[in-house]
Amino acid sequence: MMKIKQGKRSSKQQIRRFSKIEGSLSKVGEELNGRIELIQSLIPLGLEAVSNELQAEVSRLVGGESYERTGTSISRWGSNPGSVVLGGQKVSVSVPRVRDMRSGQAVPLESYQALKKGDRFDEQVFSQLINGLSAGHYERAAELVPETFGLSKSSVSRRFKKATEKRLRELCERDLSEYDIVAIFIDGKHLGDTDMVIALGITIEGDKIPLGFIETSTENGTVCKDFLNELKERGLNTEQEILFVIDGAKGLRKGIQAVMGKKAIIQRCQWHKRENVISYLPKNLQNQFRSKLQSAYEQATYEKAKAKLMTIRKELVLINESAVASLDEGLEETLTLHKLNLFKQLGRSFKTTNCIENLNRQMQRYTNRVCRWQNSNQRRRWLASALLEVEPRLNRVAGHKSLTLLRQNMMQHATEIKKVA
Repeated sequence: MMKIKQGKRSSKQQIRRFSKIEGSLSKVGEELNGRIELIQSLIPLGLEAVSNELQAEVSRLVGGESYERTGTSISRWGSNPGSVVLGGQKVSVSVPRVRDMRSGQAVPLESYQALKKGDRFDEQVFSQLINGLSAGHYERAAELVPETFGLSKSSVSRRFKKATEKRLRELCERDLSEYDIVAIFIDGKHLGDTDMVIALGITIEGDKIPLGFIETSTENGTVCKDFLNELKERGLNTEQEILFVIDGAKGLRKGIQAVMGKKAIIQRCQWHKRENVISYLPKNLQNQFRSKLQSAYEQATYEKAKAKLMTIRKELVLINESAVASLDEGLEETLTLHKLNLFKQLGRSFKTTNCIENLNRQMQRYTNRVCRWQNSNQRRRWLASALLEVEPRLNRVAGHKSLTLLRQNMMQHATEIKKVA
């Protein structure tokens, strides 16, 4: 058996130690939310398994016990201190050495090389911290197992930073050419005093794919243009029509059209339009006109929806002309799905920016853990990590079976616009 710093122990002793550690961890389980209790309890038993694995490989190389002569030039050659990663923890072990007597070179143990890799450790630390276990709690829990080391708060923080930098590269360098994007939601999220403009793509199958983000102080046209050009360089197909769903920010619209031209089909968020209009009205009239506007937008056809909106407009003229101006601004773009004859099929998913706002709400589970944003790199790492954490849990958009028809109708719509122009 391989020697371990704590000394040899029988299986019964290991099991007793397992029980003691399990009992100790249960006392702080409420504080740690039970996140790593099982992992750490299994470390002593894992050490025995590591020892068996390393000795088994040595036996295969040497051909048996050290006193046996098998004709091989490979021989045992003592041991060295080393470490392996068990359950996300770095653990001290004594590693047997093997030497090729003919060449005089040490023979590396493949099992040891695999066990010492820390990539999984970094991912484990990332998972624990991004889901709410603080560096201090991680360090405290690790101290319950004396064989572990290298888990100071600063060490955990470095590993977390390394893991989040990997996530940032993964998101920002993702090849977009493999995705057939039919629609894109664009919206901003506040991190401290900075806006992060995020793009959420919808594939032709209805899957939601975070495409990326850009850091800015405002959603202006130049920023949006640069952002979309970056997505284009990463493989976003801009040769076919894409439905862009936005909240109505003029800068976003300007940037989209600068990059996409006639290929951009804009759907303005009906919820934002409705709330903007009623914000100009006296409080005693707001609920009344909110219901009227909602009813107008819920009409199945463009003609019916537009007619009801024009009726509401006539009423607003007598009450507040600023509300009228708000209704007029971008009105046609709030009816894009109606014009495409797909409001019934796709209105639930694309009439508002709810899809990306739901994404932002899910990300808050992670980003709200940061009390103070220190710098740009920190914001970018956390946002990219949160986006990739949330992505697997995003459901396909409602009405996804009609997305092929959306593309066909957008192509026809764009052709008709060209003829008019």
